[in-house]
Amino acid sequence: MNSPVLNLAVKRIGVAIVTLLIVAFTIFFATEMLPGDVAEILLGQAATPEAVAGLREAMGLNQPAFLRFLQWLGNLLTGDFGTSYANNMPIADLIGGRLINSLKLAGVTAAISVPVALTLGVTAAVMRGTIYDRVVSTLTISVISVPEFMVATLAVIVFAVYLGWLPALSMANDVQSIGQLLKVFAMPVITLSFVISAQMIRMTRAAVLETLDTPYVEMALLKGASRRRMVMHHALPNALGPIVNAVALSLSYLLGGVIIVETIFNYPGVAKLMLDAVATRDLPLIQSCAMIFCLAYLLLITIADLVAIVSNPRLR
Repeated sequence: MNSPVLNLAVKRIGVAIVTLLIVAFTIFFATEMLPGDVAEILLGQAATPEAVAGLREAMGLNQPAFLRFLQWLGNLLTGDFGTSYANNMPIADLIGGRLINSLKLAGVTAAISVPVALTLGVTAAVMRGTIYDRVVSTLTISVISVPEFMVATLAVIVFAVYLGWLPALSMANDVQSIGQLLKVFAMPVITLSFVISAQMIRMTRAAVLETLDTPYVEMALLKGASRRRMVMHHALPNALGPIVNAVALSLSYLLGGVIIVETIFNYPGVAKLMLDAVATRDLPLIQSCAMIFCLAYLLLITIADLVAIVSNPRLR
């Protein structure tokens, strides 16, 4: 790897680390601004002021906020997520199983949506101006215009209420066969795939169209290269960076969609756990779940940027 590429890659990783620190600072102090007192919520309305003061002292809530932030950040760096206020259990144990469920949902959605979206995006770009391209573009814009909760609600009404094919709730812990597995993931995956596939199709089509309009692709056509060879050997390799960025950005929308989907379908994932923690004002659990989502988002974007840097022929 030559010097310009290495320097850009190191700078991008450094920017990601600084961004993560800023995000950690924002998450901590944003959760600190939530209304209500944690000690009062845990002890109930009948608690005496002495009991509330004692609990605040035991939980370290009387310390300055910035000092508690430094302690929390230091514990995160060592892999210690702390203890849940509401359950009095290690947060790592609470998140462990839920994180696996969320990763399963995200993995199945990505495995289905990415190949379909890339295929539709590339073929629509190659067949620009045809009826096929217009149909794909129209459907893509239509799906993008519909929010995740609307897609999820319509899926429940159609497939669970009227047709009765699928359960309205997705209980991942009850899976004992392939058929049950399909039923558990069908509704959430359908909802998420609709949203992220539409974004991915649109951005992939734009990236490939931009590459197809370059002079070297036109020169390959003039030299007699077939359309298939022109796309596979000239256009797609040079559009790799934008396509990877399109995939990463689309999958990052998956993180926001997961929160809505897990709530509507009662799917036992990290997003549902975070919403339950908000209801009980379990600050350490909220902060840990939010950091997981932010870390996943930054990781996707950073990987996409690194691939774009390495695949750029001008830098090489």
